[in-house]
Amino acid sequence: MENTGQADTKKRSIRSFVKRSGRLTTGQQEALEQLWPRYGIEFDATKKLDFVTIFAGLESIKLEIGFGNGDSLVQMAHNDPGSGYLGIEVHEPGVGHCLIKAEQTGVENLRIMSRDALDILEYMIPDATLDAVFLFFPDPWHKKKHHKRRIVNRLFRDEMARVLKPGGVLHMATDWQDYAEHMAENMLADERFTNLGDENGFSPKPDYRPQTKFERRGLKFGHGVWDLMFRLSSSQ
Repeated sequence: MENTGQADTKKRSIRSFVKRSGRLTTGQQEALEQLWPRYGIEFDATKKLDFVTIFAGLESIKLEIGFGNGDSLVQMAHNDPGSGYLGIEVHEPGVGHCLIKAEQTGVENLRIMSRDALDILEYMIPDATLDAVFLFFPDPWHKKKHHKRRIVNRLFRDEMARVLKPGGVLHMATDWQDYAEHMAENMLADERFTNLGDENGFSPKPDYRPQTKFERRGLKFGHGVWDLMFRLSSSQ
């Protein structure tokens, strides 16, 4: 999992995550060593991803940002073999767990990257190549002084407008009402995207989205869950 290319990240010093040095289990460590060559893609700021080669024969490409332990990502890929799935996660234990689940499930239409998602979007995702982007239960940075770290902002919207195909869908979900309202406010104000939900920007949970670990935890604490879906205008 070594980077073969460097990105100039100094211009974006505020990150939407804090890299945690979680403890790897023996199985996760072995997965990183043995399964990464099969499923992993190294970050290289000098090369755009060639999805035609990576997902040969699959025309629909879907990206999940911050897949956590990867259970929902593997399940979506397994249930949708006609699409190629690319998952991004910075935390090694989650990557290791996802690799184990991918091998156990036998999915072939899944690839994984471990790097800041905005770096990958900016440097490696070609224009108009993604059919869907999933952002499920990102860190809400609920304290007001940390709101600047929330990933959903103008820069993120610009990247979504660039990498999604015309008609492609951005699907977000959160169990923090304040963050749901923040997401909705951002997206409803952007004329490049069409709201697929109600007047407040919220949609019913679609069948394809599995319940995640973070969702179950939020529900345990009495949180609501909000899904937001926005389609990129075909005129882009």
